[in-house]
Amino acid sequence: MDTQRITDALHERFHQDGHRLVFWHDPDRAFEENLPALVETLDGVSLLRLDEHPALEVKVRLELDDPSGRYLLYAPCAPPAPDEDWLLDIRLYSGSFSADRASMVLADLGLSTQSLRAHLAERARFFANRERLERLKKLVSAEDDAATIDRKMIAVLIKADHPECFTLLITLLDAIPQGRLDEPPAVWGELAKYGLEAAFWELVAESFGWREEAPSLQGLLIRLLVSDLAHALGPALPAGLGHLVLPKHGVANAVVCLAQWRDSRARSPSYEELSAQVAEAIKLDQQLAGLTLNALLEAKTFLQVEQAIARRLRDRVLETADTIDAAAIRDLVSRRQDGYWASTKLADTQAAPRQALHAVYQALATAAELFARRNAEALNPEPATARDLFTAYTERLYRFDQLYRHFCVCADAAEARDWDILKALRERVEQSYGQGFVAELALRWNKHLANGLLAHWRLPEVPNQQDFFAREIAPLLAKGADRRVFVIISDALRHEAAQELTAQLNGRYRFDAKLSAQLGVLPSYTGLGMAALLPHQQLTYDANANPRVDGLPCSSLEQRAKVLAAVEGIAARAETLMAMKKDEGRAFIKPYRVVYLYHDRIDAIGDKLATEAETFHAVRQALDELADLVAKIVNSLNGNLVLITADHGFLFQERPLGETDKNALADKPAGTIKAKKRYLLGFNLPESDQAFRGSTAITAGITAGVSAESTDSAMAFWVPKGANRFHFIGGARFVHGGAMPQEIAIPVIRVQHYKGGGKAAKTQIKTVGVSVLGNNFKVTTNRHRFELMQNQAVSERVKPVTLKIALYDGAEPVTNVETLTFDSPSADMNHWRKTVSLTLESRPFDSKQVYHLLLRNAETDVEEARFDVVIDLLFGNDF
Repeated sequence: MDTQRITDALHERFHQDGHRLVFWHDPDRAFEENLPALVETLDGVSLLRLDEHPALEVKVRLELDDPSGRYLLYAPCAPPAPDEDWLLDIRLYSGSFSADRASMVLADLGLSTQSLRAHLAERARFFANRERLERLKKLVSAEDDAATIDRKMIAVLIKADHPECFTLLITLLDAIPQGRLDEPPAVWGELAKYGLEAAFWELVAESFGWREEAPSLQGLLIRLLVSDLAHALGPALPAGLGHLVLPKHGVANAVVCLAQWRDSRARSPSYEELSAQVAEAIKLDQQLAGLTLNALLEAKTFLQVEQAIARRLRDRVLETADTIDAAAIRDLVSRRQDGYWASTKLADTQAAPRQALHAVYQALATAAELFARRNAEALNPEPATARDLFTAYTERLYRFDQLYRHFCVCADAAEARDWDILKALRERVEQSYGQGFVAELALRWNKHLANGLLAHWRLPEVPNQQDFFAREIAPLLAKGADRRVFVIISDALRHEAAQELTAQLNGRYRFDAKLSAQLGVLPSYTGLGMAALLPHQQLTYDANANPRVDGLPCSSLEQRAKVLAAVEGIAARAETLMAMKKDEGRAFIKPYRVVYLYHDRIDAIGDKLATEAETFHAVRQALDELADLVAKIVNSLNGNLVLITADHGFLFQERPLGETDKNALADKPAGTIKAKKRYLLGFNLPESDQAFRGSTAITAGITAGVSAESTDSAMAFWVPKGANRFHFIGGARFVHGGAMPQEIAIPVIRVQHYKGGGKAAKTQIKTVGVSVLGNNFKVTTNRHRFELMQNQAVSERVKPVTLKIALYDGAEPVTNVETLTFDSPSADMNHWRKTVSLTLESRPFDSKQVYHLLLRNAETDVEEARFDVVIDLLFGNDF
């Protein structure tokens, strides 16, 4: 408050009027806080508070001890009656002063309505503090009425960002002590101290239609949350909650207010805590017991509702597995993942376990697609030839392995929370994948292995792994002495993971990745696979069944570097190169034309009993590492061609293995040199009913073996039939070495980097566009649905977009803010459409004013689109 006028008036009393003593009675204590500052401006004047000193002491001081001193005699009370005034004689020869706080405040605030003086006088204590007054001045307008001023005073006291009703309420609720729903926030005492409690509850009554003799924030919060739930459930709201629903206009405002609370990153944690306490108070779990999935789909008020939806959706996936509509499940999942409780764009907390909920929904969508593919595959004719089946695997059947991996990773995230929501579904997925897909694929593939494939190990138009260098690298080197090729070999990178990596790389500007497959060597183990990928004229085995390349050993990194030296090449570990700075990396590769980089994440984790359960998580980590390695080669080392391949693939299932998964081999056959879970190597191995017998001369191009007793020219092998193991020593769920497509369909990814031109332009990455269907948008009811549509299918280079959608009056939303993700990869345009339901807050709208429907990018807050909207409510406050 501007106290200059008071200072001037007091100065006049003491100096111009010549009073030594001035009495000031302030019964409202309106200026008590300002006294010290006021007295400091009055030269030679001392403050003497009459409420702190007895009258006799005052008389002695003023008339005996200091008869010439000047004093301001302040009393926070009305003047006493003359016959009770012990200082009456002094008062009669002294001056007096009084200040009209209300008039001064009225002027300070720039208010034009004189009738507000009495109202401001009632709030005198609030205006005693200069800081409060200055903050209020920033909010007040000349035309404000009493209720508006009270609202803005409340905003000052509770330090709200804005003086609007919803913001005030959210600020107060946010301040409720954690875990103490029935305890008002500490700031509530400020409202009581300055007489603003009644004003607050009147504001609540006007906004939400709720009046009580003894209102409380707890009671209000319960009704707000139940009303928000009622808005979503409609007629399905349990009868036991009906009495807690606000009037119609209050419901609309509750929906918008709570949506704003949830949308506040700073205050949403209190929403999560308090909504959980309200859910417990109203026994929500019991109330939801009889509600169907469809009845709950629009609700987002409580975490318990989200969990109920997830359980019911799981049941639907299980119950309809044989006829499932995967697209419908995916659309529903996408809606829930956009919602408040399962969005990964919001913080993951104990009260809102979003990562786990998102994973549960993702698991449901993944399982639905797995079942749908199984159902569709049952209708497809069996591929006639080995080449047809191999192609079917690399083009579509690999997706079973990929979906199974994705499901397991998501289910693990749920189980990490000690949730068993996916337990029954996990068993069904295991059955569908293991007994359905893997076993069926093994039966089909076994027929081709038994009918001559092992005898020649060639497929039309499918290259063999041992020809990799001669086919992929040598022709590039022959084009010029300045050519350099980078080769990344990722141990156990199977085809389905390589497909995911290809898509990930194609999601980067100027990268063009293409995936193909080659027929892997048999047995499909690291030593032989790594040897096959090196430049060579001849592959052989030594006496211990270790592969050699042109007579040289090739098991270690150093040995492979010596082999590569013949083609001006070098071998290095991927992590070694990644740790190098740009200049160090360039100096390292400068002498070489061929750079082999060995990456080992999947096999290092999967091939150990202690860690094999982490296999699928290792795959995800490996893909990110490989993508970063390619980026390092391109951006730091000027590489423009990178080849990514593997030594072998793998088989893995989450379920524990049983005896039916083991080939019952009593003893290793005579001539065995090396015996592993999925293969045996040796000379003169006999035929067996329990295994396939083959020759590495045919399956790997081995030209000679070393054995005094051998009658073979090369090492022979056994591999189990199907997905079985010879034994369970060590880890047994992660295996390779056999002849299943997952093990021998070896990926080759060719990554080209374009520096500019038309080819680079074709690699541009963009987000999918979204339009609102219709035109001349007119809202005539409090609840309105808009239909939106993405303009093309999402793909590797067309990324999904997540939008926040609401109706705005200027910069302020007048509806709930909803989130939608447009991510459909479908060619069917029907899957590109989504609807959003927006509820108007209950207030007057001008039918001649233009409002706006705004679509903002949820990640960047950039406005993606704006549409003019007319709001002309035909029936106020109806739904």
